[in-house]
Amino acid sequence: MKSLKQALAEFDLEEIKRRAAERASSLSSTAKPEPADDLSKYRCIKCKDDEFVLIRNESGTDIAVPCECRKERAAERLMKSSRITQEFQSKRFNNFVQDGRPLQVIDALKAACNYVKDVDDKGIPNRSIALLGRPGSGKTHLLMAISNYLLAKGVQVLYFPFVEGFNEIKGNLDTLESRIFQLQQADVLFIDDLFKGRKEIKDFVIEQVFAIINYRYLEKKPTLISSEKTIAGLCEIDEGIGSRINEMCRDYRVILTGGIELNYRLQ
Repeated sequence: MKSLKQALAEFDLEEIKRRAAERASSLSSTAKPEPADDLSKYRCIKCKDDEFVLIRNESGTDIAVPCECRKERAAERLMKSSRITQEFQSKRFNNFVQDGRPLQVIDALKAACNYVKDVDDKGIPNRSIALLGRPGSGKTHLLMAISNYLLAKGVQVLYFPFVEGFNEIKGNLDTLESRIFQLQQADVLFIDDLFKGRKEIKDFVIEQVFAIINYRYLEKKPTLISSEKTIAGLCEIDEGIGSRINEMCRDYRVILTGGIELNYRLQ
């Protein structure tokens, strides 16, 4: 026969089990289920914006591989880092107006189209290109079309509008060294409206432009250059700069000379 102490101990144990079961049942019936992942917050449902997905290889091991969206996102990051404005991102070869344009402008279009075909095994252009001469003749549009084409192919392009770029540099000289280094090192550099502005170009500006052009000349880094100056005009400012640009762009150089008829903005 069980002693009173044993009976009480068994009662306590069974009571504890019963109450624990009731509590567990109560919690399971009132607890909120884990919320389902809101897929609408992701741009890519497949990788949930991680840019990588897990796949199982033949040995049964899960490995991470790039998602299909990664290439598109990389192109977006390149576009953002290029400093190309939203408006200029729309400049393409297929929306460049050709009808009624002077022959020199068509020659510039052909040179730009041929330029993007002359690339190495990484898709980076082998040479530089210069479109020089009359304002409004489409120089910036064509070089921007090249830039947008290369960016879409995953090639780094850095856009440097000459006037605004140097105003930024002069406004914060503490960043001068790092900014010039960035311009020297870019896979492809687009200098727009080189030496635009005052007739008197300060020595400081000439020195910095020479540092950029000379580095890229020596390293054979492709550079896209638009300017209202001809090669002769560039040499008048600095022969070292002008002669280097002439040699860098020898295969892709169009000088648009003539009258106001070249200025599409006035039509």
